[in-house]
Amino acid sequence: MGITVLRALPVWSERLGLSGKCDSVEVGLDASPKSETRNPKRLCPVEYKEGKRRQFENDDAQLCAQALCLEEMFGVVVDSGAVFHTASKRRREVEFTPELRQLTENAITELHRLIEQAHVPSAVFKPACEECSLFDICLPKVTNGGNRARRLASQLFQI
Repeated sequence: MGITVLRALPVWSERLGLSGKCDSVEVGLDASPKSETRNPKRLCPVEYKEGKRRQFENDDAQLCAQALCLEEMFGVVVDSGAVFHTASKRRREVEFTPELRQLTENAITELHRLIEQAHVPSAVFKPACEECSLFDICLPKVTNGGNRARRLASQLFQI
């Protein structure tokens, strides 16, 4: 079986209301010369993460969401993927278990609920926050400061 690597592949799922982009997808093709990426035998999404492996499930859920999109798009089961950690230069295989699939679909459902409510909840600082790529944008330590942060913000434009 030959392997073709697709980089920055746009993916989507109408069922889940998701769209995104895979860092890369390894496409397993059969050995025949007429084999095409439209009819893959195997798909394996690979997510690249800076730094070391984190102890939280968010990377695995992100990868699983990509797999759910690929399954809908190509009509094949995607049973595993991989996360490549650039700091250690190690690849970690991730199996898309029923539990991981359910965790991912629950997170997607909760995301849609928040969007429908047109309400972004205040950030709540958790240990996972410091390992998040959005930490410097979200500012969970600042925005979750309670009354002091609100009081200081309200004083910004007072004369």
